[in-house]
Amino acid sequence: MRRRGIDRQRYYRGVPTAPYDLIKEITVALAVMLVVVLALSAFLSSPDEPPVTIQSWAHNAPLDFLQTAGAELQGTTVSSDYGPPYNADPTRADGDLRVGLGAAVQTLGPLAPQAWAGVHQPVNAAQADVIQPLELAAVGRPALAAALRRYQLASRAQRGRWVAAYDAALQHARVHGPLVLVGRGHYGPLNVMLQGLLADARSGALDALLTQSGHFYETNYTKPLLFLGDGAYLAGLAAQQKLAGSQWGMTNETGRYPGQAWLWLYTFWYQIPPFNSASNADLMVVLLMGVLSTLLVLVPFIPGLRDLPRWLGLHRLVWREHYRFLREARPGDRP
Repeated sequence: MRRRGIDRQRYYRGVPTAPYDLIKEITVALAVMLVVVLALSAFLSSPDEPPVTIQSWAHNAPLDFLQTAGAELQGTTVSSDYGPPYNADPTRADGDLRVGLGAAVQTLGPLAPQAWAGVHQPVNAAQADVIQPLELAAVGRPALAAALRRYQLASRAQRGRWVAAYDAALQHARVHGPLVLVGRGHYGPLNVMLQGLLADARSGALDALLTQSGHFYETNYTKPLLFLGDGAYLAGLAAQQKLAGSQWGMTNETGRYPGQAWLWLYTFWYQIPPFNSASNADLMVVLLMGVLSTLLVLVPFIPGLRDLPRWLGLHRLVWREHYRFLREARPGDRP
């Protein structure tokens, strides 16, 4: 303005102005927001669901707990062969890194970021969820210690037969108070072992054993979460609360309350082909959202795409009062 010889008064000539107290506006806005939030929280408060723990699982679904613990020993659960970052698949050694690192690794052509990251948080489901907790809990419990020692000294084939027989016996088991009554069978020491594990789970000790890492603060809940995810109990609770991944309401909180709105950008894709039937859906969705997010960031630099707002003229609709003023202003009032 100075180079053109235009002073401030001339520059703003014809522009309507009004006194404006910014501090007052902010104060009033915050006060109104506080009242609205407090009023709505009385009617639409977030549900306070109790946390799902190993202890609550053992109390509410002891049969599922025992079946899952047996499956962990047999290596047939999801976490047993999850792949990186938790474990590898030692039975696959055909030279392909993407296959050799686990049967659950998701790939898309040459892209295999899960395999590239490798196993950096190793979890052996059978050892972490069953054997190691029992080794700690067996101190001062001779019967449990003897059963665990017998199991560890048996061959791999024998362990597999015991687990299969025990799983068959659990199909006819009955829950009687704190006890799970399992019929006779050729399952060796498994009943003593897993009943001991169930007792520790019901007391809350197993929750602590699965999170112990030797640090002062125990904040890594990977092992108990993987153990819970291997059973049917947690998935059943999610289905009851309309939180299953196959449902559009996955972005809800419990009880159909609105959840994180930004999640629908990701969960939307899981409901439509080809994502809803692809085995590598997670990788496909992440890559697609990465591409879309990159395009959004690059909008100001892409010719044609960056000009769409100007061509569509939506700014004139938003600033219609301003453009109306320009049309009605006298030519002499303009700077």
